[in-house]
Amino acid sequence: MTVKPITDPVIAIDVMGGDAGPADVLAAVDIAAERYPKARFRLHGREADIVAALGKLPRLRARAEIFHTDDVVLGTDKPSQALRRSRTSSMGMAIQSVKDGAAHAAVSAGNTGALMALSLFALRTMDGIDRPALAALLPTLKNDSVVLDLGANTECDTENLVQFAIMGAAFARTVLGLDRPRVALLNIGEEELKGTGEIKDAAGLLRGADLPMAFQGFVEGDKIGQGDVDVIVTDGFSGNIALKTAEGTGKLVTGLLAQAFRSSWLTQIGYFLSRGALRALRAHLDPNAHNGAVLLGLNGLVVKSHGSANIRGIANAIGVAHDLVVDQVGERIARDLANFRAHRPDIADAEAPL
Repeated sequence: MTVKPITDPVIAIDVMGGDAGPADVLAAVDIAAERYPKARFRLHGREADIVAALGKLPRLRARAEIFHTDDVVLGTDKPSQALRRSRTSSMGMAIQSVKDGAAHAAVSAGNTGALMALSLFALRTMDGIDRPALAALLPTLKNDSVVLDLGANTECDTENLVQFAIMGAAFARTVLGLDRPRVALLNIGEEELKGTGEIKDAAGLLRGADLPMAFQGFVEGDKIGQGDVDVIVTDGFSGNIALKTAEGTGKLVTGLLAQAFRSSWLTQIGYFLSRGALRALRAHLDPNAHNGAVLLGLNGLVVKSHGSANIRGIANAIGVAHDLVVDQVGERIARDLANFRAHRPDIADAEAPL
């Protein structure tokens, strides 16, 4: 069945989520409106705050609808507290608009645990997906890589890891523009005998599967930044640690460089001569340039912006949502899953004649 392409996506925005105020969030939406002239936006939050900001943003005002609520999910709220206000909070209303078909995707910079709980409660998982996975881009020496899961699931079995690999490859084909992304499982070694039974069994299934990916086996933590693979698959516990370690290392490197260049007049001259390269390094490592984690595997798209993201970072997260809608990543995942289930190697081997 041919799926009708989406050329004019509608994106629901949780205006009240995150550290940035409504004015900064709406400034980011305005940037997205300039980048994507056919997109429209549903703005969920306090109407007075939204109207005040839109007075300076005529382009966005012409392509947005306002949905008022005074209820905001706080960073300190537990997922259970957020669930009780799923239909009244700005975050819950944005997700509900995706469930109702009024929007193609929702974007929020709010409480991550609440966002995952509300999204799973409202949208449920796709057929063939046991658990959703949080996926995001990570800078490397070569190109960006997709990493998942980043915290939605602390423990994963073989089936979860295989499903994450299929979803991550579909995400990479959309966001990175790759026909056959290179996929690897994060492990404690590259040898086939290393790792848990779940990881080794997942590798066996992925090696024998006919999928639009190039399975590379295992990758160790110190090789993540090399950029030799496009999709890195792991459980949420390890993935979250890997992500936070990478972000912390980036801050460490830029901090040490700043200290070194301030240590003497000679190093200050060195900074003057190399400041262009240093600015490029800072821009490459800037989390705002890679902002926008996606909850893959749901019956609808939800994008998580970093809570401390700036205007440019929030705009980039909205851009991720836009691209995933237009490229119909959900349909890609569904097709790949159906193909895998129809030809999965373990079943094929079991049904082969003796």
